[in-house]
Amino acid sequence: MSIRFDGRVAIITGAGAGLGRSHALLLAARGAKVVVNDPGPSRRADNEGGWAADDVVAEIRAAGGEAVANHDSIADMAGAQRLVDQAVRDFGRLDIVVNNAGILRDRTFGKLDMNDWDAVVKVHLSGTAYVTRAAWPLMQEQRYGRVVFTTSNSGLYGNFGQSNYSAAKMGMVGLMNTLKQEGGKYNIRVNTIAPVAMTGMTEGVMPADIAPHFKPEHVSAAVALLCSEAFEESGVICSAAAGHYATVRVACTSGVQLDPAEIASPEDLLARWGEISDEGRMRAFPNAGAETIAILEDIQQLAVS
Repeated sequence: MSIRFDGRVAIITGAGAGLGRSHALLLAARGAKVVVNDPGPSRRADNEGGWAADDVVAEIRAAGGEAVANHDSIADMAGAQRLVDQAVRDFGRLDIVVNNAGILRDRTFGKLDMNDWDAVVKVHLSGTAYVTRAAWPLMQEQRYGRVVFTTSNSGLYGNFGQSNYSAAKMGMVGLMNTLKQEGGKYNIRVNTIAPVAMTGMTEGVMPADIAPHFKPEHVSAAVALLCSEAFEESGVICSAAAGHYATVRVACTSGVQLDPAEIASPEDLLARWGEISDEGRMRAFPNAGAETIAILEDIQQLAVS
């Protein structure tokens, strides 16, 4: 099956460079009309005073695609709404939102200025929520939408010196897990990409000898899949880096079911901690209620045995 986006309109935030630019170029090459969002200045040495988003729009148009630029900050709720309004005004609809925008304010937690905490959470987590919330009613009404969040292995697994970034990135997973349920009946699919790529944000962090393997285009292929009408799954975390693709899940051990009529002591739990934390049998749940049901089933089994 050929994945195309003819007739579809996409917003990509933080698309003036790096991953966002790569996503925008690929979706546009496959027929999407793209709103390129980025409040940052041009990266071109010969375009002093210009906008990065304008440069990407020029690239798309030069290749025969359709695109417009938006310079609003998605960390501002009104800016996020203006971005969505522009997509509808310029192209008549909105089908795809790729939440890619991000900043870094790295420091160990003990030295972190909490203003930098607020700034990072505002862009990554709140900005993602602002843009998605502005687009949500449109997608509900047309009964179609594809939304992609951008998490990070720093959020999934932790990374020294990135407490603010990690917290914001993991927060997106919780948001996705709820929106996949709320959007299901409207044919809105919400998924998350977990990328590793050589971009301006990772320059100086990623060793130079491995950087050539981590092209943004590797990630964009997975983003395009998640954005497509052909992809019907929702609530997926797709890891994408250097040609390697995998899915990531939040899962728990099968654990130990104790008699709910008796309150266990901390000593009881310590004695059985090896069983409680045994990763030999893992299980994942589609929603919060499913875990409760599983616990009730374990209680019933305990009574039978």
